[in-house]
Amino acid sequence: MSYPAAPAARDRFVLERRGPKAALDPARAYAGVWEEERDEAGRLASTAVVFLTNRECPFRCTMCDLWVHTLDAPVARGAIAAQIRRACAELPAARHIKLYNAGSFFDPHAIPVEDFHEIAQTVAGFDRVIVEAHPAFLEGSHGEACLRFRDLVGGRLEVAVGLETAHPEALAALNKRMTLESFGRAATFLARHHIALRVFVLLDPPFVAQAEAAHWALMSVRTAAAHGAAVCAVIPTRGGNGALEALPQEARPRLGLRDLEHVIERGLANTAGMRVFADLWDLERFFDCACSPARAARLTLMNREQRVPEAVTCRCAEPAAPGNP
Repeated sequence: MSYPAAPAARDRFVLERRGPKAALDPARAYAGVWEEERDEAGRLASTAVVFLTNRECPFRCTMCDLWVHTLDAPVARGAIAAQIRRACAELPAARHIKLYNAGSFFDPHAIPVEDFHEIAQTVAGFDRVIVEAHPAFLEGSHGEACLRFRDLVGGRLEVAVGLETAHPEALAALNKRMTLESFGRAATFLARHHIALRVFVLLDPPFVAQAEAAHWALMSVRTAAAHGAAVCAVIPTRGGNGALEALPQEARPRLGLRDLEHVIERGLANTAGMRVFADLWDLERFFDCACSPARAARLTLMNREQRVPEAVTCRCAEPAAPGNP
C-alpha cells in the first residue's frame, strides 16, 4: 500500500499498523531516569527525567512510537502530581526536571489546568522545569495555559517543541499537523514571554532522500538556532512502530552513528549560543562496527562538554596489518 496523501487517511495508515500498548499503572510514571546535562552557564546540571503516564497524544505522527506508553483515557485529577512525587522520591536529587508526557503538557485533555498549581508545588525545588508541547498548544487559549504554568513555576519554565525537520514537504508528510510557520509562531510566542525553547530534530526523518538527510538534519539544527532555541537535541529515527516499516523503501530512515556524529559536530561548530545534544537513548541499535562504542563515547563527551573532540578513526573495513590478528 502506498502512503496516503490525505491527513485522515494517514491517521488510519498509522493506527492500522500499531501493535499493542504497554500495560501501565495510572498512579505511576512509566519511567524515570537521572542524567547530567550541560546548562546555559556551562555547568553540568543534574536532571530528573520523568516519563508521565497519561492520555495518548491526539496527533498520529508517522515516525512516533511514544503512543506505546500511553493510556486511552486521561488520568484522574491529581494523578500527575502524584506520579512526579513518586518518581522523584525514587531518583537521586537533581537541579532540573523534565516532565515528558508523550504528548503536549498544555493539552487540557491530558493535563487539566486545574492541576497546574499542585504540579508547580511538586516541582518547586527545581531550578528549571522542562515540558513538551506541540505548536498547536502554544497558541490562543492554550498559550494562556502555558503562561499560567510559567507564572506558577516562577519563570523557570522551558518548553520543548518537536520541529523534527526543516524540510517542508517531509514535515507535512510526517502527519504532525504543523508547518515551519506554526513552529515559528510557537518560537516567537515563547521568546516574547521569556520562556526558553528546546527543539527536537530527527537525524533521518522519513520522506527525506538518504543523500540529503544529513544536510537537512543540519539545516533543522540551524533553523532551531535561528528561532532562538537554547537547546537542540538531535534524535536518531528509530523503527519499530509499524508505520515506518510499511513505508516505501525509499521513504524509510537509513542514517546511522557516523551521520549523527557529523551533524552534532557541525551543529556545535555553527550554532554559537545554542547547546546541541545527541539523543543517546538505545544507541546500541545503531552500532554497526567495532568502533561504534568509541563513537558513542565521543558523542557522550560532546554532549557533556559542548566541544568537538578528536575524531574516531575506523579501520574495521581495512585488512589487518601483517602479524596482527
